[in-house]
Amino acid sequence: MVFQEKTYSVLLVSAQEKFNTAIFELLPMTDYWPCDTVSSVSAAKRRLAEQNYDIVIINAPLPDDFGMRLAIDICTESGAGVLLLVKSEMFESICAKTEPYGVVPLPRPTNRQMVSQALHVLRATRERMRRMEAKQATVEEKIEEIRLVNRAKWLLIECLSMTEGEAHRYIEKQSMDMRISRREVAENVIRTYK
Repeated sequence: MVFQEKTYSVLLVSAQEKFNTAIFELLPMTDYWPCDTVSSVSAAKRRLAEQNYDIVIINAPLPDDFGMRLAIDICTESGAGVLLLVKSEMFESICAKTEPYGVVPLPRPTNRQMVSQALHVLRATRERMRRMEAKQATVEEKIEEIRLVNRAKWLLIECLSMTEGEAHRYIEKQSMDMRISRREVAENVIRTYK
C-alpha cells in the first residue's frame, strides 16, 4: 500500500481477542495510527471523552451493553466514522436503526475484503467530514470578525461621533495602512474605547 500523508486514529471496541487480532492485521501503521482497544462500552465512553478518533470499530455485542447506542452516540456527537459488526441474523434490523445516524453496519461472519472496503468507506467519509469541519470553522471565524467589526463601528460612532460610513471607512483604511486584518483593527478599537 502507498504511504499516506495522513493516518487515521482507530478505536476498536471488542471483547474478543481473536477478532481484535484479525482486525489489527487490516490496520497497517502507515494508514492507521494510533490504534487503541477497549473491551466494553463504558471503557469506550471513557476513552472517547479523553481522545478523538477518526474511526471506531464496534464488535457487538459487548459485555456491558450491545453497542448500538454507543455507535449512534459517536456518530451524533463527533465526526468519527463508525463500523458496527453484528450477527448476520440481526443485520437488517440493526441497519434500519443505525444507518439514519451514519453508522456503517456489517454482518458477521464477514471476510477481510468486506472489512477492508468498509474501512475505505469510513476513510472517505472522514475526509468529507474534515472538509466540512474546516469550512464550518472558516464561516464561524468570518461571523466572529463581522461581530467584532460591527462592535468597533458602534464604539467609534458613540465615542468619536462618526457616522456608520465613516466608522466603516476608518476601519478599512486602518487595516490597509497598518497592513493588519480588519479583525485586528476592530480589536484595537474595542480595547481603546471600551
